[in-house]
Amino acid sequence: MIVQGNIVDIQNKRIFKGEVEVKNGKIFDIREVDHNQENFILPGFIDAHIHIESSMLVPSEFAKIALIHGTVATVSDPHEIANVLGIKGVDFMIENGKKVPLKFNFGAPSCVPATSFESAGAIIDAEDIKLMMENPDIKYLAEMMNYPGVLFDDAEVLAKIQHAKNNNKPIDGHAPGLRGEDATKYISAGISTDHECFTYDEALEKLQKGMKVIIREGSAAKNFEALINLLPEHFEDMMFCSDDKHPDDLLLGHINQLCERAIAKGIDVFKVLQVACVNPVKHYNLDVGLLNKGDDADFILVDNLKEFNVLETYINGEMVAKNGESFVKSIPFEVLNNFNTDTKKVEDFRFESSSEKIRVIEALDGELVTNQMEADALIVDGNLVSNISTDVLKMTVVNRYKNEVPAIAFIKNFGLKEGAIASSVGHDSHNIIAVGVSDEAICKAVNFIIENSGGICAVNSSEEKIVSLPVAGIMSDLSAEEIGKAYAELDTMAKQMGSELRAPYMSLSFMALLVIPSLKLSDKGLFDGNTFKFTSLEIN
Repeated sequence: MIVQGNIVDIQNKRIFKGEVEVKNGKIFDIREVDHNQENFILPGFIDAHIHIESSMLVPSEFAKIALIHGTVATVSDPHEIANVLGIKGVDFMIENGKKVPLKFNFGAPSCVPATSFESAGAIIDAEDIKLMMENPDIKYLAEMMNYPGVLFDDAEVLAKIQHAKNNNKPIDGHAPGLRGEDATKYISAGISTDHECFTYDEALEKLQKGMKVIIREGSAAKNFEALINLLPEHFEDMMFCSDDKHPDDLLLGHINQLCERAIAKGIDVFKVLQVACVNPVKHYNLDVGLLNKGDDADFILVDNLKEFNVLETYINGEMVAKNGESFVKSIPFEVLNNFNTDTKKVEDFRFESSSEKIRVIEALDGELVTNQMEADALIVDGNLVSNISTDVLKMTVVNRYKNEVPAIAFIKNFGLKEGAIASSVGHDSHNIIAVGVSDEAICKAVNFIIENSGGICAVNSSEEKIVSLPVAGIMSDLSAEEIGKAYAELDTMAKQMGSELRAPYMSLSFMALLVIPSLKLSDKGLFDGNTFKFTSLEIN
């Protein structure tokens, strides 16, 4: 097979008319030849850090859409399914991913459960990590969220890191806002990347201390604008990622969108493509071709180097997508889950109080971090309730693995004027999380999720909608088009109910993410991410 076009030689920073000859899935030769083709041939895009589960798609369905956008590989952390199903869940992701051409590169989740302050469905300890690190299908130790464990020399945390070092596998980081001597110690433990930087200065400091910084632009957390100006000088030590990408967003684009935005800012195309295509392969030692002789024939054709409209995608010499059509077919798979809690009663969501002030989570649009604020308590018949007029709404996290009393908090900026929304996608342990205008609405939404053994839903007085997620309570068994359409309808309903957040369900899913400051809610109670301790809802 011979493919002609303008060949983009990223390493030598040149573009020339030529052709790529492919034999047996490998690049046999690259030659300069004259022709009339106007397309450009370049290595495929790589998402340097993503939780496939957050697309609500199993890997084989994710691949169908990502390939259309020129993504040929991912560096994937199966942390979400591991918190539900343990190693069995990781094995599911690996085996499902192997059945399609896209090159998934899975890591060993380092924090299952993410903290001891929440209830997860499984535990992966240091001995488990040792066995996983010896598995050639495991490419790296996934994000070390427990940065306090690193800083305070927790033996279990350090053992996990050591097992990765013993197998010469990279260690991913996760340390939002960590600066100064703490950042130095964290990095010196052997942790090589961070995708959680949310300011220019934080990212610059970590780069200067030898870390690779991954620019994240997902459905909820968006750090591209804050960090992109670092790329021209530090392009050798940066990568692009989405981290969490909801299905409706994935249908629109992937890493190709970040390349387009970077080029629009006047950044050199070779630097942008090194970040998007080359650096992940080098850092993680991926079996992905980079358009060199002898490489796997993994490459894409685009119409221009500004918008990066993908014309064709090749993996191992096989055309897997063309002009927006994926040639990957859906495959059958076993549906696994872990859901074991009874439906709740309205009174389960009461919070008896006489306090005048309460501690409130302030959600920030497009951010995983939250603020902590105080608000006046609204008490009716001795029960703390939602205050629609001040947009301080009741929130709950319900243990989905066993019957426990729901945890209660209050949150600002969800904006609901009616009903409630709920989800069993609740990072990191994926308990049920809900926010609503009344205890009745919250109870209704939570029970809707329980009755479906997982999903995301919206309820009000006249309508109920749910996207069922039967695979571990976090993924669908449907196609991206089906789940994307259903999710978009649910997103619209939440916004019609008053939410002004860009991605209310994605934002909701992170309100139980304890390892991101400042105030979050687990199934065990209100949690201060700065002190890493539980705190009280009531302010006396």
